[in-house]
Amino acid sequence: MANRIDFNLPYMTGRELEYIRDAKLQGRLAGDGPYTKSCHRWIEERTGTPKALLTHSCTAALEMAALLLEIQPGDEVIMPSYTFVSTANAFVLRGGVPVFVDIREDTLNLDERLVEAAITPRTKAIVPVHYAGVACEMDTLLAIAARHGLVVVEDAAQGLMATYKGRALGAIGGLGAYSFHETKNIISGEGGALLVNDPALAHRAEVIREKGTDRSRFLRGQVDKYTWQDVGSSYLPGELIAAFLWAQLEAAEAITAERMVNWNHYHQALAPLEAEGVLRRPIVPNNCAHNGHMYYVLVRDIETRQRVLEAMRAEGVYSVFHYVPLHSSPAGQRFGRTVGDLAVTSRQSARLIRLPMWNGLTYEQLDRVLSVLRAQLER
Repeated sequence: MANRIDFNLPYMTGRELEYIRDAKLQGRLAGDGPYTKSCHRWIEERTGTPKALLTHSCTAALEMAALLLEIQPGDEVIMPSYTFVSTANAFVLRGGVPVFVDIREDTLNLDERLVEAAITPRTKAIVPVHYAGVACEMDTLLAIAARHGLVVVEDAAQGLMATYKGRALGAIGGLGAYSFHETKNIISGEGGALLVNDPALAHRAEVIREKGTDRSRFLRGQVDKYTWQDVGSSYLPGELIAAFLWAQLEAAEAITAERMVNWNHYHQALAPLEAEGVLRRPIVPNNCAHNGHMYYVLVRDIETRQRVLEAMRAEGVYSVFHYVPLHSSPAGQRFGRTVGDLAVTSRQSARLIRLPMWNGLTYEQLDRVLSVLRAQLER
């Protein structure tokens, strides 16, 4: 279809292939070469985390977090059900039990008011997910964690370049995880990063990431050979992935600024429909600065959503819904447990529509998306 508007198109700055070629000419294709180090330094300087480690996915970063926390069979980890499967699976792989708590009506983030009641003697961590790059209520969550001796692991897959009270998402809890998947703002195809905000975990994080060896210390000349030290796996991305990512990080400010222009265009244009009561726009608390990762609307019910999505696709506009709540999935019911009825999660997940959002969308395309959406909701 000539006028097709995709939900997502990966953006390239124009320097990715140049940097990949340079990495090849340097003969550095395996992980932790110069481009990896540049990415580490950028993340550390941008976020304030003392240690950033690139991984081959955000899933890998979360798996490293589970290893660092020494999650054992039966240990519980509190998280929202409205999230991607990796948030839970990283801990389930270690025998952990996801404990699903409801989300807030406004931000669709973990409802911090419900967390404390979900804590048991088996609880080891709280995993807030910063949905759409909008921060969870981190001060409250950190205070709860401190009272109970728990670690906060931020799933900031969607959160690069977003902040909570001026602090970078992912760099607030003990550990944080980023995604550079092609659907994110800053991409490397597949890729992620672990932010080790607790310096006491930094050395062990390097060991786990390097297959359980002290190879990183060897490469820095701190030991004369490297050996097997601990559990671990191969969590490094190749240098070609890091080279691609470096081109993106260099342009992160401009990429984010363009997304914010598109996000604000949607947001302003949809205000009248919200006033009419036919949809609800995203809500961003005053202490949060988001990154324009996603623009979604909440419609009346799941029947309305299905009708709107089908009609938009027929017009060549590819909007989509989002997560199927984990607590309602076969694996979620098998491996996890819920606290409360998760009514908000079920209701909001059934109403949500994500609109096309990618760098390069023109005003003409944005307005066509809006026009098709309005035509369906004003019937």
